[in-house]
Amino acid sequence: MRIAVFESTPNPNALKCVLAEPQIDGVRSYRAREEAEGDPLGEALFGIDGVVGVLIHTEFVTLSKSATAKWGPIRRAAARTIESSRT
Repeated sequence: MRIAVFESTPNPNALKCVLAEPQIDGVRSYRAREEAEGDPLGEALFGIDGVVGVLIHTEFVTLSKSATAKWGPIRRAAARTIESSRT
């Protein structure tokens, strides 16, 4: 999968990663790492330092970060994680 663009949201602690082509099956949302168990993409995204929430949609992924985390490192890690994902 490839990210076409990162979009800001009204929430400064959330970032939308819009996919170049819809490729994800199903919609799911996780507010904690434990909730993502069994979902390879969800687990991988929670492995990014500072990520505290994940919404996976067919056309985008939205990440929520802790208030103290910086978007730069999260964006780079999210791009690598999503682009290497097979989900």
